[in-house]
Amino acid sequence: MARRPTPLVALIVAACLLVGCGPPAATAPPAAARPISAPSPLREITFDDLKLELQKGDPFTPDRLTPRVTELERQRVRIRGYILPSFQQSGLTQFVLVRDNQECCFGPGAALHDCVVVRMQPGRTAEFSIRPVAVEGRFRVEELRGPDGRHLAIYALDGERVQ
Repeated sequence: MARRPTPLVALIVAACLLVGCGPPAATAPPAAARPISAPSPLREITFDDLKLELQKGDPFTPDRLTPRVTELERQRVRIRGYILPSFQQSGLTQFVLVRDNQECCFGPGAALHDCVVVRMQPGRTAEFSIRPVAVEGRFRVEELRGPDGRHLAIYALDGERVQ
């Protein structure tokens, strides 16, 4: 079952997809966010690790996930990207992390695998920056659909820290 986005996340992701966030993209069942107990090893990943073989307009189905993405499920990761601008600049509890900073590789047909919805752990926040940031947290494959049933995002991160 797909998780319903909060209005802010849905608006940000929809804006990302309208403006674009890279080449074309695709889901697995959502997993409930769990508090992080003892820290497990942190894996450095890039958006290239999340890339799927999807063409523009291809529907996403869980069988499109690569072995690499599957092995990252529920792992602690660090990924670098850009915080998609929103109306809020400080105290962000959720945001969309994208591959590019809108200077290139944006447009209609943006890839689902080029954005990650970050929901910060309780009591943790992030500040907007125009520079790239590194986000640490627990990676999940989570289908996020809009009111029309179309995918807005397929990846989520339970954010621990943003640098």
